[in-house]
Amino acid sequence: MFLSWIIPAYNEEKRIEKTLFEVDAYLMSKNFPGGYEIIVVDSSSTDNTADLVRKLSSRIPRLSLRIVDNKGKGWAVHEGMLNSSGDMRIFSDADNSVSPDQLNGFIPFLCAGAKKDTCFDVVIGSIEAGGATIEENAQWYRRALGRISKLIIRIVSGLWEIRDTQRGFKLFSKRAAEAVFTRQTIFAWGFDIEVLLVAKRRNFAIKEVPVKWINAGDSKVSIGAYVSTFKELLQIKWNDTRGKYK
Repeated sequence: MFLSWIIPAYNEEKRIEKTLFEVDAYLMSKNFPGGYEIIVVDSSSTDNTADLVRKLSSRIPRLSLRIVDNKGKGWAVHEGMLNSSGDMRIFSDADNSVSPDQLNGFIPFLCAGAKKDTCFDVVIGSIEAGGATIEENAQWYRRALGRISKLIIRIVSGLWEIRDTQRGFKLFSKRAAEAVFTRQTIFAWGFDIEVLLVAKRRNFAIKEVPVKWINAGDSKVSIGAYVSTFKELLQIKWNDTRGKYK
């Protein structure tokens, strides 16, 4: 299979239908050799997200649903990445804050087979890379926290060269996905940092690609999530100091 598209979801009944039709329309238009699959990994939602995805599967034939325990977004991504079959595997947020068609700018950089000097095994969306555009509707304090947290992550994590670790639009080759996510230990908000550091320590080349990002201002990331992510960052640093990711 050419591509697996993974969408972690928790209580997304208000926007999952629009997101899935947009993703499917884009993928269908590409006529990828070998086809594609769309996997919604639902973290035991308490609303009608799962039922809605089941109903939509009759209209989106390549759509499937996987229900997992609510252990965090990182756990949902972990389960999707390791239970998919694409030679390329991407995860994106359930609100399509990065539109599906922007994958066009990612695929040319990816090594889907053997590693080569001119391509990458991990290609990530970034709002800090040159050429990125932002449509920002979040409160001022969230924007300030975002800027501060990105700087702290770069300083502490060992990922100084990566300017934006947290965008929910990341593409992996099959071999990178299987090597990285089997070593994942952080399953809440800090998981992005860990999987990128694992990729770096496993000598997978990482490419940041500028994206157009639309922040609708209804983020589910609470202030408490920033605190827990900082704790996870320290755990990642400790794991890395002990050589756990090498």
